[in-house]
Amino acid sequence: MKVAVFSTKVYDRQFLEAVNSQYGHELTFFEPHLDTQTTILASGCPAVCVFVNDSLNGQVLEKLAQQGTRLIALRCAGFNNVDVTKATELDMTVVRVPAYSPYAIAEHTIGLMLALNRKIHRAYSRVREGNFSLDGLLGFDMHGRTVGIVGTGKIGVIVAQILTGMGCQLVAYDPYPNPECQALGVKYVELAELFAISDIITLHCPLTPENYHLINSEALEQMKPGVMLINTSRGGLIDTKAIIGGLKSKKIGYLAMDVYEQESALFFEDLSNEVIQDDIFQRLLTFPNVIITAHQAFLTENALHNIAETTLSNISNFEKGVPCPNKIIINNRE
Repeated sequence: MKVAVFSTKVYDRQFLEAVNSQYGHELTFFEPHLDTQTTILASGCPAVCVFVNDSLNGQVLEKLAQQGTRLIALRCAGFNNVDVTKATELDMTVVRVPAYSPYAIAEHTIGLMLALNRKIHRAYSRVREGNFSLDGLLGFDMHGRTVGIVGTGKIGVIVAQILTGMGCQLVAYDPYPNPECQALGVKYVELAELFAISDIITLHCPLTPENYHLINSEALEQMKPGVMLINTSRGGLIDTKAIIGGLKSKKIGYLAMDVYEQESALFFEDLSNEVIQDDIFQRLLTFPNVIITAHQAFLTENALHNIAETTLSNISNFEKGVPCPNKIIINNRE
């Protein structure tokens, strides 16, 4: 099948081409994001392959459909950037990669916790400058601390497993409790209680209209002073302006984000020679107790291979007309 692959980097092409030797699809790679201005690049392609910062709103989908595109193949788990209802109306199929490597995300999450706690990012810079002072680098033992996990799916449960090994006390919030977490001794509580008792809060849930800005000013008021907040899930879960207020008041003692609500204008690009126009993002960078990584939690060899394998398998299933287990279904409609 002829596939237009958008938002491609060197690593995307490397892994997709390697795995495609088993499938034989005709892949055409494009560096730009998919949006209303770039839909023309997919003309004549029955399938497009897209990533997290591609925009597939109603207008984009209509243009793609008019050009003959029938399949939207997401090479990621989240699909909040796709108007799935509109795609259904246009008789377009949307498939995704629901689980590529939950270990990659979970391990990055733990790495951010440890780096924030032990000030590793600051220590690294100091030593390179010949500053060997330990002032300002005081951390705490993770052992015995209470960690609140919001969302206990495939990633959340692995985070729980790692933190159990570190001796943390774990509480969780999820509308659908995970028996694997319960077996680890994780205590499920209401969200307000999780906010109130957690020393560390880590987010591992999809972005939906219901949990947009889950972490806002009201939520921060319920948290412990000096709480550590980690987000390796979706940027829209956090109200960034409220977070800046929390950092200034010291309600938030530590913040790490691998995602950002307005990241589509920033992440995955080299802007080192540019003046970044996002004042909110720039303000975040001024805090010494903030670590931001550019949506790299997924970036492991294992994950990229699995993404390529599942994506190309999804495309082949569609081409052959066989059921695809990774097809997105909404409101009992495909």
